[in-house]
Amino acid sequence: MRVLLISDIHANLEAMEACLAIAPEHDVVVNLGDIVGYGASPNEVLERSRDLGKTFVRGNHDKAASGQMELRDFNPVAGLAALWTREHLKPENLEWLRNVPQGPVRVAELPEIQFVHGSPIDEDEYVVTLDDAVEPLTIASTAITFFGHTHLQGLFFSNGNAPDFYRPPYKSIGKAETVQFKLRPNTRYMVNPGSVGQPRDGDWRAAFALFDTETRMVTFCRMLNGKCAASWKSTALGTSASEVTAPDANTACSAPVVGGTSPVSSFTRVLLPAPFGPTIAVKLGWNV
Repeated sequence: MRVLLISDIHANLEAMEACLAIAPEHDVVVNLGDIVGYGASPNEVLERSRDLGKTFVRGNHDKAASGQMELRDFNPVAGLAALWTREHLKPENLEWLRNVPQGPVRVAELPEIQFVHGSPIDEDEYVVTLDDAVEPLTIASTAITFFGHTHLQGLFFSNGNAPDFYRPPYKSIGKAETVQFKLRPNTRYMVNPGSVGQPRDGDWRAAFALFDTETRMVTFCRMLNGKCAASWKSTALGTSASEVTAPDANTACSAPVVGGTSPVSSFTRVLLPAPFGPTIAVKLGWNV
């Protein structure tokens, strides 16, 4: 079975469609959460996601936007984006979002795999470093865990010896590209397909992955998104696309650059430069 893995779309419809346009052939689609939050198209992305597949895991932004968690741990922009999303979701989409299951989620046809947003231990946990991955790898009830949340494409693994990690060694940053990694037997893995809508690993291209259960091959994918600036019109929480400054080579798509008048008030210009800003925010404990 070929499983298309998408995560952290964050209501970025342009990035989602760009990824789907070049996605390898697949049999099922699994969504690892944070379908909404930040982006301008929560209804469109929710409806497109539901058309693609039936396996979902809720993310922290999904919980926040649907009123299932408090916003006190969110940074100001993330909190305002959650409130904006809640106000703009259609009633039927808001109700559906409230019912997305908490991970780990299992699929009967894939007995050695579980799907989570943060980690098998805590759905909101950030597994960023190898130290973060040791306990989840040790206690996982399956050999393979697919997760999202960090927006960092790659994997962690352990075969009983010292655990290790892998980041796809792409050759460029200016075109669509794939890198393959074959999973070995008798080894536990935590695999992150990266973020479709808001990459935070220093590579501005939208990220996703494919897993072939027969060959045990993970194909990491990066896709150019020519509509990057438009996809961030939402981070201004109502600001028109013309008021959003297109990211330059240093900021890429990892964070919004918002100008003009918007409900963000004093946060009328927000910049978390790639690759450091979002990663530092994660390690400082901001819920981003």
